[in-house]
Amino acid sequence: MAPSLRFTPRRTSRKFHFILLLILGSICVIGIILHAQKISYFFRPLWDLPPPPFEHLPHYYAENVSMDDLCRLHGWSLRSEPRRVFDAIIFSNELDLLEIRWKELYPYVTKFVILEANTTFTGIPKPLYFAENRTRFAFAENKISHGVFPGRIASYGSHEDPFKLEAEQRIAMNHLLRLAGISVGDLLLMSDTDEIPSPHTVKLLQWCDGIPSVLHLEMRHYLYSFEFPVDYSSWRATAHIFSQWTQYRHSRQTDVILSDAGWHCSFCFRYLREFVFKMTAYSHADRVRRKDFLKQSRIQKLICQGDDLYDMLPEEYSFKNLIKKMGSVPRSASAVHVPASLIENANKFRFLLPGGCYRSSG
Repeated sequence: MAPSLRFTPRRTSRKFHFILLLILGSICVIGIILHAQKISYFFRPLWDLPPPPFEHLPHYYAENVSMDDLCRLHGWSLRSEPRRVFDAIIFSNELDLLEIRWKELYPYVTKFVILEANTTFTGIPKPLYFAENRTRFAFAENKISHGVFPGRIASYGSHEDPFKLEAEQRIAMNHLLRLAGISVGDLLLMSDTDEIPSPHTVKLLQWCDGIPSVLHLEMRHYLYSFEFPVDYSSWRATAHIFSQWTQYRHSRQTDVILSDAGWHCSFCFRYLREFVFKMTAYSHADRVRRKDFLKQSRIQKLICQGDDLYDMLPEEYSFKNLIKKMGSVPRSASAVHVPASLIENANKFRFLLPGGCYRSSG
């Protein structure tokens, strides 16, 4: 007679539970690896402290109000003559925003100081986009001071620190500013190409005495175009009364910030290839975690939805603000209080206005 098979339910159950726990544990580990950045950003309020708050200066402006009245409203006084203004930017490939910026600021700026490199911050060779398209900016030729920074090409497999290369270019800007003729007491604007001070802000700062020697400029932040207003979180742009100790930087330099002083239009490009270029070129290129992030069809979909190109959570220091900003950026149908040069050339820059989210490959 064949022996009967006997099962031990407890032993089988333990084995089943062990395998189940092993599978679930593996899934959790894989999930953490794939979404480590998201998890880190979600719990940022637990492990990171916010920077000190800014002291916001109220900003007064309305059409047809005299400059004397505007200076006094800010607690300042009217100068007998305006300061010279130097607008200094490190340029990559934002040709459309550069045109809008310079046309907006041309009446007030003494010198447009522009520095570009033949490599990206990540060490990738690139054309000198401004130099190759300089005729497009003939309207400002008499005010342009242009310099070229010899970048370093990253060798295969190397990991150049993009922030180090960026810092080297900002140091080179100090030399270019002096070649452009800046003097003690001049007004110096430090910002990226896509951080555009409003004309009435520049006019206020050049005509008023008593302004802070260093002042951050709060800008309304837009994503992809002026159809997607995000918030007023942009603060890196600064205005300086130039002195022998002034250094070109793009970081926190004072606790004082002038409210509502311009526009910051992030990733506001005409062509999809320009989105791909910036995603691989600038200091945060490490956010491209997968190759499919650079697919133009994916980028186009995200642009029209107002969603993040890197599938990241907002960089916030409180759960309240983080949850508030999660999801798509809401559309706006308003094109009021945007750069005048954008409205004056609306047909040329239709992609930056409401309803213009579709881009060509280029």
